[in-house]
Order: sequence, then C-alpha cells, then structure tokens
Amino acid sequence: MAVKLEAVQQLPMRYKVASIVRKAILAGEYFEGEELSLTALSQQLGVSRTPIREAFQMLEEEGLISLRPNKGAIVKGISEKTIKDHFDTRIVLEGECAYRAAEKKIDVTGLIKMQNDMEEAGNTLDLNAFKKYNQAFHMLIWQAADNEKILSIVTSLWNGSSFGKTVKELAHCMQSVKEHRAILEAVRNADAEGAKKAMQAHLIRSMNNILDSYTVSKQ
Repeated sequence: MAVKLEAVQQLPMRYKVASIVRKAILAGEYFEGEELSLTALSQQLGVSRTPIREAFQMLEEEGLISLRPNKGAIVKGISEKTIKDHFDTRIVLEGECAYRAAEKKIDVTGLIKMQNDMEEAGNTLDLNAFKKYNQAFHMLIWQAADNEKILSIVTSLWNGSSFGKTVKELAHCMQSVKEHRAILEAVRNADAEGAKKAMQAHLIRSMNNILDSYTVSKQ
C-alpha cells in the first residue's frame, strides 16, 4: 500500500485543541483544580467554543479533566505514571506503525522534500512550518499501519511538540528533525526494525522532556 503525502489530512480542530491542552496538563502548565474556561480558551486559541467543548469531552474520557456543565472543566491531578502511561501507549503503537511503514516501503518522497527544507533552515527554522511538517510526518506513518483502530487511538493521543519547560522549543524541533531523518531513511530502506527503534527513541526523548517539565512544575 502506497500512502501518498497529499492524502494525509490535517487533524480536525477538536484534536488540535485537545493536543494543546493535553500537553499543557502533562507538562504541568495547568495545575490540579485549575479551571479551564470555554470562553477563555476560545479567545486564546482563536476558535469557536464547539471544538473546545469536543476536546474537553475527549480529555475527560482520558481522565485528565472533569467537566462542569456549561462552564468548562477542572484539571484533575496527574502523576509521573500518567505521563509514562500516555507515552508508553504512543511508543508501542507508533513504533508498530513505523515498522509497518518500512515493511511496506511506503512512498515518503513528499516528506523527504519537507525534511530537506527543515534541515536547510537550520537555526532559522520556522516553528510554524515545523509544526505542520511534524504533524504530516506522524500522520503519514500512522496511516501506513492500515489499521483504523490504531489510527483512531494514536490520533486521540497526539500532543504535538513535547519540549515542555526545560527545553527550548527551537532546540527540540531541530533535534526532532534529526530523528525524523533517521526514521525516514529506515522506512525508505525497508528497515522495519530500524524504523521501529528510531521512532521509539524519538518518543522516549519527548516523554523525558515532559517528565522533566512535570518535575520542575512540582518544585
């Protein structure tokens, strides 16, 4: 199965909102008991209340927040285990997706072109351009698994760039670009085991960034 880059869709807005709030909770930017306002987030993110309400429902199902009828939500307490459980699930599933992508030797020509642009930018890397590329990169790998259940789960767990409080965003993005290259080369060379290990290492670093951020927020 050849998954074309142009076939990869952008995440629906509810998933984008959920990813922003999810990362903030996991990184300790929101604290236990803190109120999340539908109106405030709508204004902050520049979106209507509907996707925010839908994102809140997703996050409540994950156990990260408690909904307050017509008002918003309250952040629930998390622990290091919450963070590890979240990333462990991503590591297992996305590692398998990368394995299958390489096994099928999917077409990554479009991603390679974007990858080259990211590498050429270096220290002048445009962070918004990276975010779009990062999402396209992961979604193409997810789709390559050709399993709707896996796709649904990994999409619902997406938390964007995991740089947290202890790593500069640009430094995190540049390191991610290097790690993406290793994954793409393994996929292009049909090195399934190499692709799996490279993806897992990529996500483990992200997990450690968020764990470090969580630790700092507790001090």
